[in-house]
Amino acid sequence: MADNEPTERSRLLSVYHVQDRRLSSLQQREAAVSIVSSSVTKEEQALGGSTIGERLPYNDYTTIDWLHDLVKDSYRRRLIHNNTRSLRDKLLSAFDSCSGWIAVAIMGALTACVAFLVDICQATVTDWKIGYCKRNPFIDKEGCCKHTTPLPYSPFEDNGGAINDCPEFHEWSSDFWRSFGIYMAFAILYGVISSSATMFTKKSLPAAESTKDDKAHDFGAETQPVVSGKSMYMAAGSGIPEIKTILSGFHIPGFLSFRVLFVKAFGAVFAVSTGMTLGKEGPFVHVSACVGNLVAQWFPKYRDNGRKYREILSASVAAGLSVAFGAPIGGVLFSYEEISTYFPRKILWRAFLCSMCAALVLRELNPTGTGKLVLFETNYGTSYKFYHYLIFIFLGIAGGIWGGLFCNLNYRWSKWFRAYPIIKKNPVFEVALVVFVTVALQFPNPLTREPGDAIIRNLLVNCDNGEGSAARKSWVCRNEISSDVGERRAYVGALAAGCLVKLVLTIVTFGCKVPSGIIIPALDAGALFGRLVGQVVTDISPGIFAMVGAAAFLAGVSRMTISLCVIMFELTGELEYVLPHMIAILVAKWTADALGKESVYDLAQNVLGHPFLDLDHTMSLIQSQSPPHLVSRLQPPPQTMSEITVVVDSDNKVSRQLLQTKLDRLKERGLMDAGVVLVQNGGYLQGYLGQAELEFGLKELGKLYAMDGRVRLLGDDLGSELDVAEYRDEEDGNGNRASEVHVRFPSKNGNGSGSGSGSGSGSDDERGEAASGDLDLSSFVDRTPISLSDKTPMEYAIECFGKLGLRHLMITEEGTGKLKGVCLKKRVIQYIEGLHDGGHD
Repeated sequence: MADNEPTERSRLLSVYHVQDRRLSSLQQREAAVSIVSSSVTKEEQALGGSTIGERLPYNDYTTIDWLHDLVKDSYRRRLIHNNTRSLRDKLLSAFDSCSGWIAVAIMGALTACVAFLVDICQATVTDWKIGYCKRNPFIDKEGCCKHTTPLPYSPFEDNGGAINDCPEFHEWSSDFWRSFGIYMAFAILYGVISSSATMFTKKSLPAAESTKDDKAHDFGAETQPVVSGKSMYMAAGSGIPEIKTILSGFHIPGFLSFRVLFVKAFGAVFAVSTGMTLGKEGPFVHVSACVGNLVAQWFPKYRDNGRKYREILSASVAAGLSVAFGAPIGGVLFSYEEISTYFPRKILWRAFLCSMCAALVLRELNPTGTGKLVLFETNYGTSYKFYHYLIFIFLGIAGGIWGGLFCNLNYRWSKWFRAYPIIKKNPVFEVALVVFVTVALQFPNPLTREPGDAIIRNLLVNCDNGEGSAARKSWVCRNEISSDVGERRAYVGALAAGCLVKLVLTIVTFGCKVPSGIIIPALDAGALFGRLVGQVVTDISPGIFAMVGAAAFLAGVSRMTISLCVIMFELTGELEYVLPHMIAILVAKWTADALGKESVYDLAQNVLGHPFLDLDHTMSLIQSQSPPHLVSRLQPPPQTMSEITVVVDSDNKVSRQLLQTKLDRLKERGLMDAGVVLVQNGGYLQGYLGQAELEFGLKELGKLYAMDGRVRLLGDDLGSELDVAEYRDEEDGNGNRASEVHVRFPSKNGNGSGSGSGSGSGSDDERGEAASGDLDLSSFVDRTPISLSDKTPMEYAIECFGKLGLRHLMITEEGTGKLKGVCLKKRVIQYIEGLHDGGHD
């Protein structure tokens, strides 16, 4: 066989190398369409003929363009719903209309299944620290002694509520110090397992090294090559700050993958079982988002559209709180109030269905063995008087003070303690150390020895239910009704010590590299403090103050209001105490806001450096500036503008070498979602070409054309050939359906935007010139970027980025309309950080 004879291993695209031989115009066009079709969705190809241009899938760690994706979805809807001639078309249209409802129902059901597995595993693993069930080691202590099991519900034979002396549950030892040692060993082992599993989700975040000039607004001065940024452990923490960032339009690759889902659920089981001051309720929100991401991949309209994807993800997040607390309505409100940036009415309805399905499935799976959704059902049987409002206000103030101090102290602790090399380089060692300190402080106190949710249940107990009630036999009630002064003092001391220990350990624990949440620790601390207050005000049940105190402390930390009030109602079933909850929660928020505007989730976002734009907080900063700031403050310096500005010649083309130079400079800047701005006729704005599209055009489509050729960036007037790319979705004569995108190229003698030669018309010289072809990137250019005058008040720009979801904003000169600058969303966030930190940008 000859050396140059093609075989099955020959490269199919070898003819693309123009150095070997030139392609004909027709070959270039066909090859270009093939490359674009394999990289861009059909909806995006249809946008190539519009003024906004087509886009590639978003790069990692970049922001999405909400307006572009809105138009993209409109093209998709027209294709599906405007062609309903056949029965198949009508069925496809009907399925598309109800696919969102189907998706959220699946998300809710799957989230409930994951939560069920985590709940039953965590309960059993936790009790292994003190013993095991003789008849089945995989049943927790409560299920063993009360003869309850998950899945089927059957009324159990209550043994009086005293399960401490259960013959079917074998404790490792009756000696205190032996029990303490075994408890400690299991807890440290669990901590090491959870943290080690979390280490598998470590990922380095890319970042461009900023210079001093960058931070001082001249961010376009000398730039350094891209370097590795911070490291991120995908499964650590609650995941709520990152989910808020994703839902605001930022793309964090891998954060919602199945791998992270598995590690999050597995790690949460062992992290909670250690007894550390953390809960699994926060990670459930991350789990529900992971489930939502996986289900969304089954539906192309959500998979291929960043805007639609975030809509359905907002609905799935509601299921996380629904299964965490058995609070389906609270889960919907939590997604609306705390998590989502964009939450239209249709997403509210779908979040309602998702949360309902999650609660429905979890109730049938019955992980607690009670057959109820309410976790901490109470029945105090008494009402409060008007003077008790003062106590509720006091609890709100205490919760607000704690919330404000927590954010500051936790930040200072993390900055100081985790700066030590041994801690910074060995996160697993830090977890083991925190577990050791936690067990040493909590195990001697019967109030804090139990898991977090059990602590709340014990503190909400009502001791006035009658002489023979199970509640009166609990450790809390035995001490509260005791007539022994010594026992009473010891009990009050245990409440005070437990509250103080919980507050300190929550500060120390939050930020450890294990799956963890802040919700349960805040509820624990508030319940301990409220029960302590109840020892002074004795005319109603102390459990009422524990319940209100728990809500107040969580409100101070998270700044949740409406959703938290509903969650507490669904958590306890006490509708009568909604008003005390409202008072305490609102006072706690006011007090915490007076000490600092940032909640614990906002602080975590700032520490992690995620580009999240909090519109309310940002607007309050802007409105406080004197004199008023103008949009001109967002302009890059002249050197930066010269690097990203492309002056397009009168023939709508530029040299390929020029574009390559611009691309190299963009890569050096490391912003990843930047681009070049196109100007013509003395500096008038003509369009914007993203970095990803520019790189794709030069690297992939550029294989078809000469390296020293010209690149077309702007096409004809849109009136002559509006439909450069259009859908064809129709049936042939045999009833077979064909769906494809046809790309039309205008003629050369019309100065068309075609990729290469023109039509059959034209002179021989024109056809000869066209044979070589030009690389055409005009379909990727956004011809209608939103712009503001440089003298526009800054509030305009913030509203555009916050409510329209812009990716970039053009700044023009007042009076002339000439381009002055380009501002990315990341630049706005950098500007806001400058105002927050130093009072100036």
